[in-house]
Amino acid sequence: MSVLFARIPDDRVGALIGPGGATRREIEQKTHVKLEIDTEEGSVGISGDASDDPVGALKARDIVVAIGRGFSPQRAMRLLVDDTYLGVIDIKQVTGKQSKSALWRIRSRLIGTAGRARSRLEELSGCSVSVYGNTVALIGKEAELDRATQAVELLLRGSEHSTVFHLLVRLRTEANQAEALEPTQLPGEE
Repeated sequence: MSVLFARIPDDRVGALIGPGGATRREIEQKTHVKLEIDTEEGSVGISGDASDDPVGALKARDIVVAIGRGFSPQRAMRLLVDDTYLGVIDIKQVTGKQSKSALWRIRSRLIGTAGRARSRLEELSGCSVSVYGNTVALIGKEAELDRATQAVELLLRGSEHSTVFHLLVRLRTEANQAEALEPTQLPGEE
């Protein structure tokens, strides 16, 4: 039996457990693991039978971390889909040491008025985005994560929103064109 560990902020433990333990049970049921949640410390032990489903424990850990980074449990469950990943960007690592007011301003730029910048970023990249504390968490497919990470880093470094959004449109268009040009392979062909 393998055991993985994660730590989440105290204020997110309730979201992980859910009303009457519903979220916890759903994660355990869908990933075939057992969650041991220390509500005092915010530590979570994820144990699963490696011979049963070795990927289940890894997916469960990513879901726990995603909820800890501010995603709702419903959005974090997107990680159950194959080839969907979690990425976390540390704002301080990209921008350097900043005062609290500067970090607040930077987070505000990512979210935008009434959440419009974050919504536009999600729409154009295909990723789910959560800004929590000093991190930006992303959930999406590999190509979506690459585009969203590039966009977030540009915004963190002070690029104009319109410039970043135009870049995302161009990158998405190029990806769609490349996908359309790939020859389709029929089942059984090699």
